[in-house]
Amino acid sequence: MKAREQFRVPDKFTLDDADAARQPLGDGSKAGDKECTDDVLERINDLQTMLYAQRKHKVLLVLQGMDTSGKDGAVRSLYSKISPVGLRTAAFKAPTELEAGYDYLWRVHRHVPAKGEMVVFNRSHYEEVLITRVLKQIDGKECRRRYAQIRDFERMLAETGTTIVKVMLHISKSEQRERLQARIDNPKKQWKFDQSDIDQRKQWRAFQRAYEEAILATDADHAPWYIVPADSKPHRDLAIARLLLETLESLKLRWPAPDASLATLKIR
Repeated sequence: MKAREQFRVPDKFTLDDADAARQPLGDGSKAGDKECTDDVLERINDLQTMLYAQRKHKVLLVLQGMDTSGKDGAVRSLYSKISPVGLRTAAFKAPTELEAGYDYLWRVHRHVPAKGEMVVFNRSHYEEVLITRVLKQIDGKECRRRYAQIRDFERMLAETGTTIVKVMLHISKSEQRERLQARIDNPKKQWKFDQSDIDQRKQWRAFQRAYEEAILATDADHAPWYIVPADSKPHRDLAIARLLLETLESLKLRWPAPDASLATLKIR
């Protein structure tokens, strides 16, 4: 089964029913998943180079997920094999004072890919209908208004040549507990820990419901959502790599046409 079929969000779902653990992809082992990922990334690297050379298509990969779900790790995995030329990452934290002075999509629109680029969003505009909703910074009416604005925004991107892939990294509450504890116990990782991680964990169910509603409200064929099991890091990386590979393959990329004037050129 194609990854884009296997992980595409269904018409109706709950994250309680979605499996955060491993689903069939590689040979079932972490080592096997890592080997498969390396192979897939090599193929992505060739296609991404073609994407950059052709300067016709634009690709946007959106990564969302609870704290410790592996957004940073997924980005590191992609960069391990793919040339950084034409590959860019934008990470979205809490809005700065400058950013907060504009509409909430302003800072996001500035980072969308140009022709030939593949851009990875580490968190995204969806923070504005997730954490803002759970913390009651916006009410239900405003949230629904933002769903409509996000749908319009993504449709505009798609209609102007951007291929969008949205991935929700689905981690279980028990796995998050282990990863948070590992950060606390390791002095070299304590810098990644924030008290807000604990505060948000206390509202786990509210965040799960917010994700479900946002995904169902904004899933579209031109901007599809995929739910990737994230309890296993190698399995997570393989799933994302396969989604990206299938997306690039669907673009039918070609090398730029040869320059006839170079046919007889000899470098001396």
